[in-house]
Amino acid sequence: MRKEQHHKGWNEMKTNDSWAIFKIMGEFVNGFEKMSVIGPCVSIFGSARTKENEAYYQLTIDIAKSVSEAGYGIITGGGPGIMEAGNKGAHLAGGTSVGLNIDLPFEQHDNPYIDSDKSLDFDYFFVRKVMFVKYSQGFVVMPGGFGTLDELFEAITLIQTNKIAKFPIILVGTKFWQGLWDWIKETMLEAGNISPKDLDLVKLVDTKEEVVEVIDAFYKGHILSPNF
Repeated sequence: MRKEQHHKGWNEMKTNDSWAIFKIMGEFVNGFEKMSVIGPCVSIFGSARTKENEAYYQLTIDIAKSVSEAGYGIITGGGPGIMEAGNKGAHLAGGTSVGLNIDLPFEQHDNPYIDSDKSLDFDYFFVRKVMFVKYSQGFVVMPGGFGTLDELFEAITLIQTNKIAKFPIILVGTKFWQGLWDWIKETMLEAGNISPKDLDLVKLVDTKEEVVEVIDAFYKGHILSPNF
């Protein structure tokens, strides 16, 4: 009896996994249809826990405003903290403000600065991450936690392995990021686990002006389009 119940439960699980494919396909189709008409954008990442009164929140607003004024839309994860600041900066500049929301048991709720027709909801992190990479012409990475690091290293890996075309990746806040970057240079590079040219994929900056300079310098003479 127990054996039969075990097989029944296993078969039900396999059936559920198969049907999940259609939900995943639906998220991809919806994302592709909405994102493909938006135009050149820059994604801003960072902690959902950053408060309004913190310096990096205000700096993110200023960066998003400057990037918007330079002609790019802003994409964030749609939630609070740094994400909210990014969308707020785009909103204040009258630019395109996109939010790729994810259903989480904590800390995630969409912020009020996303354009009403550019707010997308996802259940799957991997589908959402594809949208970030496919429709971004650059990553601006503010101080954050594991999710921020996940997005950062996924982008570096995809570029390093030639799975996507190169685009600028900018770490903002040398005080926050320098220790990690020193470890990458002094430990990872010294161990031979990466190549010296891999370090060229990332720039460390501190100001909104530097962010725009890096992006504009990269795309000088380039035709902006989705990355793959």
